[in-house]
Amino acid sequence: MVKHDGPVAAHRGPVERAIALTGRAVAWLTLTMVVLTFGVVVLRYGFDKGWIWLQESVTWMHAAVFMVAAAWTLQLDGHVRVDIFYRTASPRRQGWVDLLGTVVFLAPFCIFLAWVGWDYVAASWRMGEASREAGGLPAVYLLKSLILVMPLLLLAQALAALPRHLAAVRTPPAIT
Repeated sequence: MVKHDGPVAAHRGPVERAIALTGRAVAWLTLTMVVLTFGVVVLRYGFDKGWIWLQESVTWMHAAVFMVAAAWTLQLDGHVRVDIFYRTASPRRQGWVDLLGTVVFLAPFCIFLAWVGWDYVAASWRMGEASREAGGLPAVYLLKSLILVMPLLLLAQALAALPRHLAAVRTPPAIT
């Protein structure tokens, strides 16, 4: 279940507010992608016109939505999880799952992705990489930079959420 912004949002720090704002902003790209894709189809099949840069822009937006909004999805607890046990667990146990998942899996993944992606993105910047297609978008290095943006935003969100996970873990167990 996805938690939406509400009274809890007021208690978020500046990092989480920035992540939420960024997530909401790139979420609008999904509507833009639908409109552009419709336009590409109409232009191609209705008017026999097509522009590579327009088609590539949809791919760029798709990448931005998934890579930039990943941290916002984490913030909203909208990420995929096998929650057969999590859903029925106590808040304390959920806190443990969230804490260990963040420390053992998410943080190392983010660090690894940033480390592995650094050379790849740097090489793209060095060569001023552009689309291989004639008439494609320039500055592909900006698109590839999202490979570093995603783990940085995810790690920032994970660190911002750690105090909540620790508070949940420290909550005394419920008496049954």
